[in-house]
Amino acid sequence: MKHTKSEALYKEAVKYIPGGVNSPVRSFNSVGISPIFAKKAHGSRITDVDDNEYIDYICSWGPLMLGHSNEEISKGIGEMIASGTSFGLATEIEVEMAKLIVDAYPAIDQVRMVNSGTEATMSALRVARGFTKRNKIVKFEGCYHGHSDGLLVKSGSGTITFGVQTSPGVPTDIVKNTLVCKYNDIEDIKRVFEEDGEDIAAIIVETIGGNMGIVPGKQEFIEFLRKICDEYKTVLIFDEVITGFRLSYNSSLEYFGVKPDMVCLGKIIGAGMPVGAYVGKKEIMEVVSPVGPVYQAGTLSGNPLAMYLGKRNLEILRDNPQIYEALNEKADKLEQGIKNNLKKLNLNYTVNRAGSLVCLFFKEGPVENYDDAIESNVEKYNAYFKEMLDRGVLIGPSQFEAMFLSYAHSDEDIEYTITCNYESLRAIHNL
Repeated sequence: MKHTKSEALYKEAVKYIPGGVNSPVRSFNSVGISPIFAKKAHGSRITDVDDNEYIDYICSWGPLMLGHSNEEISKGIGEMIASGTSFGLATEIEVEMAKLIVDAYPAIDQVRMVNSGTEATMSALRVARGFTKRNKIVKFEGCYHGHSDGLLVKSGSGTITFGVQTSPGVPTDIVKNTLVCKYNDIEDIKRVFEEDGEDIAAIIVETIGGNMGIVPGKQEFIEFLRKICDEYKTVLIFDEVITGFRLSYNSSLEYFGVKPDMVCLGKIIGAGMPVGAYVGKKEIMEVVSPVGPVYQAGTLSGNPLAMYLGKRNLEILRDNPQIYEALNEKADKLEQGIKNNLKKLNLNYTVNRAGSLVCLFFKEGPVENYDDAIESNVEKYNAYFKEMLDRGVLIGPSQFEAMFLSYAHSDEDIEYTITCNYESLRAIHNL
């Protein structure tokens, strides 16, 4: 495939935009090629400015559960635009959206809309600190919760450690209160609480790790987080920016059967529009301004266009449970197809899956945490990415991203993808 127009646009873009992109993952730097510039998309297909068409497994990094340009979701959006795109005042649809989210997530009582996942996690942690009157938080190595200062940290070892900033511009005084533990490691959590438990305001966790590839939280691990938070009166926050309404309509609450104190949402609740939310139990959310002293605000929070599309998306998912059944069937078919290809080719790589999220790790399994994930052969993945792209299949331009399936992916799409997977694996291994 030729990417002449994309390459020309990229050369122009780097003059005016840092790295030529407005989010690093769009740069394709990690796979060693210039970025693709999208022109249009519909259903399971996306078309770039060179008119190359791809089966799309990025799906805007997750929110497009029903595929691109779904007509049922966008029906009536013209009337919404004609009524006004932003008011700076409360609107009825914000209330309707909040009720819809609370009904879908019975563990929580109230919702505050924001404009991104980063805003949601940053705000939730501030609220947890304000509620508990404590300073420290716990996160897990390999879990990404947005780019706010206190969360851009990594661990120095597999045991408890004080955070070391992973980005210049992040003051040490901020990350010193972020403790980093090993994902899926109960003993590591025990140690950090034995040392600092009385000053830990919150644990924040991706119940399904989605930023080190797909790494599901173990059932006993998620259950233990609830237990130790109860013991120390610590706020348990599920970061469901990726998994919210994707694992199931009732999200991780149904998937694991564990109730958090707060939840961070994004992506799907906006159906592709910029949106986020932090939600929680009433006694926690009542510390938020204007009811309580913890300040958080946003001029465009609850934007009526985002609320309209998000509400339509959630209503369709709520009223059509067969969508989740079909998504799981599609993901299972893809997972088993890739595993069969690996067996035929005698390759000991690992496929992780949670619901409609799939990831092929270029390493022998199991992959249960960040240390496991980073052992993957990134060079092989990069070569694989290019082979798949040349065959018209667009996957994440990084070993550490998920394949996102949508309801719009057809059986033919899945079968073609499995065929391309086989051919691409053969090509990069000279088999």
